[in-house]
Amino acid sequence: SAVDLDWFWRGWFYTTDYTDIGIKEVKKFAVTNNPNENGKKLAEQYNIDPNSLVYFIGEGDEGYDDAVKNGQSMEDLPTVKEYIMDNFTPEQQKNMKKSPKYFYQVTFDKPGGLVMPLIVEYEYNDGSKEKITYPAQIWRLNDKEVSRAIATDKEIVAITVDPDLETADIDTSNNSWPKEVKESDFDKFKNKIKD
Repeated sequence: SAVDLDWFWRGWFYTTDYTDIGIKEVKKFAVTNNPNENGKKLAEQYNIDPNSLVYFIGEGDEGYDDAVKNGQSMEDLPTVKEYIMDNFTPEQQKNMKKSPKYFYQVTFDKPGGLVMPLIVEYEYNDGSKEKITYPAQIWRLNDKEVSRAIATDKEIVAITVDPDLETADIDTSNNSWPKEVKESDFDKFKNKIKD
């Protein structure tokens, strides 16, 4: 087939690595039209009016709480509204999908070494769940970790890697966000003795 798959087969045939994929980090972002100090510096560097841009502010950064309180979606921002009104007909505007309100950057890591597809389940605040399978090629360029940007109208409350245990992952303690606290066998034993 003339496709180089050495990156995939190397771990399976030439090592004694194991399968372990987990969630390293989840960052939340909010949309705002108020620039922070970094945004102002960049706009000044490129000689752009900072108020004509849309910004993503990370959780914990200056202005994040205000942006979340306002609950702005992209289409609520004046800059985006003007762009839509100037470039789309009223009919096209009606047919446009609603802009997402929530933005996340999820970083997955692979401490195990073997390449496997990435099966992820996203749980939203309304109780619904969405399962997405990223193919094994996701690890081709970076064998240690990979990030995915997720934009959605609903807030994500939980993320689980390999929810149905299909990939023979040997350490499931790093498969969920927020981290689930599981009682160790030793703690169970101690509690049993106390009773």
